[in-house]
Amino acid sequence: MLAQQPDRARTEALARRAAERLQTLQREADDLASQEQSVLGDLRKLELEQQIKAEEFKQADAQVQAVAADLTSATARMRELEQKDLAERPGLRARLVEIYKLGQGRYLRLLLSTADLRSVGQASRTVGALADLDRQRIADHQRTLAALKTTQAQLESRQQALEKLRADAQHAQAAADRAAQARNDLIRDIDRRRDLNAQLAGELQAVQQKLQSALRDIASGANVANSPAADAALPLRPFRGDLPWPVGGSLRRRFAKTADAHGAASNGVEIAAPEGAPVQAVHDGVIAFADRFAGFGNLVIVDHGARAFSLYGNLLDIAVKNGARVEQGQTVGSVGRSPTGPAGLYFELRVDGQPVDPLQWLKRR
Repeated sequence: MLAQQPDRARTEALARRAAERLQTLQREADDLASQEQSVLGDLRKLELEQQIKAEEFKQADAQVQAVAADLTSATARMRELEQKDLAERPGLRARLVEIYKLGQGRYLRLLLSTADLRSVGQASRTVGALADLDRQRIADHQRTLAALKTTQAQLESRQQALEKLRADAQHAQAAADRAAQARNDLIRDIDRRRDLNAQLAGELQAVQQKLQSALRDIASGANVANSPAADAALPLRPFRGDLPWPVGGSLRRRFAKTADAHGAASNGVEIAAPEGAPVQAVHDGVIAFADRFAGFGNLVIVDHGARAFSLYGNLLDIAVKNGARVEQGQTVGSVGRSPTGPAGLYFELRVDGQPVDPLQWLKRR
């Protein structure tokens, strides 16, 4: 019975951590669902805005095309009148000049060439009427041409205004399209996070059931050597963003998959800390490596299962042995000096066998 006490305490601690994390995941799931509903509401409004902007652009484009057609017609009519004016002006000018040259003498010529006075008067009136008609035609022509020029100027001004209106409508439609696309992308991201949340919760629930079974076996006094408690472990992935820091200190070097202007590539982070400060495991697991390793000094690697590992490098000393089980918060060694000289811990996380940014997995501080 005494031998079962450590198993019971460990299993209860694991069960509490699993339950607490499940509650956190559930809150996150509820928050994601609320976010999605809000975004969906925004998206419906944006889709309506898209339709309105598309209709506004359609109307503006139709107005621009109609004004362009009117402007083309007015310009063509004006050119036609100008050409007609140029063609008729010499003849009209010649007739008017000839009539004015006749002056009062036209009556004498008409008198000499006309058989009676009645014909003289009629001819005189005819000449005067023709002259008035020519003058009227020129005046009407000039008025029409002036009106067409005014209409052309008005149409050009309206066309410019409508072109701006169409451009504004097009920009507004593009902005609405971009906003809707951003909301769609956000919904896809929320759905992805919800799916991941559900997957992680499922993993934790499976372990929790295993732990509950182990607790029942311990309570009944059953042999726990081969019970689920013997190998029960919490998976690492559900604790993303909730892992404790391996040591207190400031961040000296960040994670960087590739080298950049700020420094060389790094699969992990370097945490500045006092030499000799205890380094603690960030999660439960089994020691996969505890020895010196080129480039890392004294190195401890903890296997958390499912191809997830945490690495602790540049240690002053190592406090664990290969194959030993460690719990979260258990000391695995102490801070030593980095290859560059200052004291600090090199810390790396690998998930699915690939390095990940530890800052996305450790608790914010």
